[in-house]
Amino acid sequence: MLSPFNTSGVRVLDAATFVATLGLALGLAGGLAGSSVGTAKAASAGLSVLAEEPGFFRQVIILSALPMTQTFYGLIFTLLGLTTVLPSVTLTDIKAWAFLGIGIAVFAAEFASAWMQGVVCMSGIIELPKTKGAVWVHTMILASYVELFGILGLVFGYLLLIMASGLPI
Repeated sequence: MLSPFNTSGVRVLDAATFVATLGLALGLAGGLAGSSVGTAKAASAGLSVLAEEPGFFRQVIILSALPMTQTFYGLIFTLLGLTTVLPSVTLTDIKAWAFLGIGIAVFAAEFASAWMQGVVCMSGIIELPKTKGAVWVHTMILASYVELFGILGLVFGYLLLIMASGLPI
């Protein structure tokens, strides 16, 4: 068995482990990037509404925060992959590239879900003054539809990791 350390005692990461770890990290990266964009869109609209109607502060804060949840889904995917799947598998090049592909899919799911949830929340925030706040609950419900894709990205990504690694489900 090869040592994970070189002759100087410095830890060396083999290519397959690097590719697999990169794939797992992409889940978190997608959540972070998408949440940043989605939250910025919703909060930007919120500033305009609050300048005219400061009484909608609570609704604006809650709707602006909704796109942040995809960061947690990405973090959960990454942590589960790094702590339960990767240490339990005999990693081959094919499995490593499969982990990368799965990570790209989770990145896309979390990024798109958070971004589009921010767009839905932005639209609802803009309509708060016109509807005297009546659209708030409807916006939360519609935003939860987009949220579902972030949850599915986490669940399907984790299941695919387990299947690609050959572990029992």
